[in-house]
Amino acid sequence: MRSSNPVFSRRGFSRDNGYAGFNAQQPQAGGAVGTNPYADGATNPYATNPYAQDTQLGAPQTRGDVMTIDDVVSRTAMTLGTVVVTAALAWILLPVDEANLGKSYGIAIGAALVAFVLAMVQSFKRKASPALILAYAAFEGVFLGVISATVSTYISPGVVAQAVLGTMAVFAGVLIAYKMRWIRVTRRFYGFVMAAAIGFVLLMLVNAVFSLFDGAGDGLGFRSGGLGILFGVIGIILGACFLALDFKQVEDGVTYGAPREESWLAAFGLTLTLVWIYLEMLRVLSILQGND
Repeated sequence: MRSSNPVFSRRGFSRDNGYAGFNAQQPQAGGAVGTNPYADGATNPYATNPYAQDTQLGAPQTRGDVMTIDDVVSRTAMTLGTVVVTAALAWILLPVDEANLGKSYGIAIGAALVAFVLAMVQSFKRKASPALILAYAAFEGVFLGVISATVSTYISPGVVAQAVLGTMAVFAGVLIAYKMRWIRVTRRFYGFVMAAAIGFVLLMLVNAVFSLFDGAGDGLGFRSGGLGILFGVIGIILGACFLALDFKQVEDGVTYGAPREESWLAAFGLTLTLVWIYLEMLRVLSILQGND
């Protein structure tokens, strides 16, 4: 099974590095073969890894290059830190006043395209590349910095801080709910999230196409007014669901002994999801502030 996260959906933890991954078929109870590592009663998805945790004894075997929670946290902090630093620099160095808005916007769009290409390249690579991931984070930060500065300048100075706090609240809420097992990542949950995400993205693409022929640039109206708020909230909820899927895959990777390099892949996926949530949060708050 694959996560809705763009990184995990392409590759995830797989057999390519010598250990069983999320998408490999594993024997289930009674000798049946299944493909869902999220199902109740599923066996060790990394059963072929000689360094995996002994699930019967509950004690991990010793090896220095297996992924740990500390690895995921540190790599995620580095990746998100790069986004924040470059966003702050873009905010300062790329002014969004009337004289420079067009130029700054052009740079931001260019940075967003580069970030997209880097994200796709990493998603199709067989191994995580720290340099590629950090480069993606840097270009993504430039885009976020200009967009955030524009919203802060022309809509409300406090909306960016509110969006950041909102994103942190969603992350903390999903993490708590996941750890308390209020959210259970099952095949049904995965299928629902994937179907909703595909529908959401397709609808936004249709709206973007219509906006090209709309003088107001609003397309079908899914990004402004009441509909904009509704679809923004849906986007935030989908982002929260992505986080739950990512948490599950990180948890399994740590529990069953994925290689340490996979912590970079986990950090990349979490960063993508948090950027998604931030942008949707910023959009919703911008609409609300703009209507005041």
